[in-house]
Amino acid sequence: MSGLFQVPWSDYRPDLVDALWRTVSYTVVSFVGAVLLGLAVALLRLSRAWPARAVAAIYTEVFKNVPLLAIIFLTYFGLASAGIRLDVFTAGCLSLVVFYAAYLSEIFRSAISGVHAGQTEAGEALGLGRVGIFGHIVLPQAVRQALPGTNTMLVDLLKSTSLLVTVSAAELMSEGRLITSATFRALEVYLVISAIYFALCYPLSQLLLLLERKVRAGIPLSPWRRRRLKAARVLLASAVEADMKAGAV
Repeated sequence: MSGLFQVPWSDYRPDLVDALWRTVSYTVVSFVGAVLLGLAVALLRLSRAWPARAVAAIYTEVFKNVPLLAIIFLTYFGLASAGIRLDVFTAGCLSLVVFYAAYLSEIFRSAISGVHAGQTEAGEALGLGRVGIFGHIVLPQAVRQALPGTNTMLVDLLKSTSLLVTVSAAELMSEGRLITSATFRALEVYLVISAIYFALCYPLSQLLLLLERKVRAGIPLSPWRRRRLKAARVLLASAVEADMKAGAV
């Protein structure tokens, strides 16, 4: 074991930090894009117009049943052969977005469908329009139901950035391959790269689990909502105190 760790890691520290930053950048940009596209596809799947439902269903089934690696090759190499040249970052993010949006759309569709129809009827009775009902009634409840699956997809997306090594995306796995080529210490290098991925994914999964528990417990996350909840509790306590005084009189 004494001869295992012989790679001069200090020489590669700047490159590893840059690769780590690129991995995080791929993850953040791709996840935001996948959430937005997935929500749009989910709403199309729930549309009353059958052509919209058909297009969304075809998209979902295609990208759920094609390997991510094939999508990366099609985006980077396939589009280039057709005259559409994308840089590595754009092609990598686009591949991750279209792939994970298909799965997220199913999670979002299930969560939105899980909101009881009576909630929508209550919103209509209050005079809210379709946008108001969705934004103020349906979406907040759907978020709670979609959170576990969405969190799982985020961690999985972070790990899947390693597949971008096939197009030399300069993320962690690509940097690991370069270090291996220079040092011929594959076991040591990939152990360290795996440890870095674990150091990224495990705390992230635990933070997301904590967030999920807070949301399910009804704890408001934004300062604005916390202030409103505190004000409501003060008003309720004042009303109870006034009722008790009135009863004593």
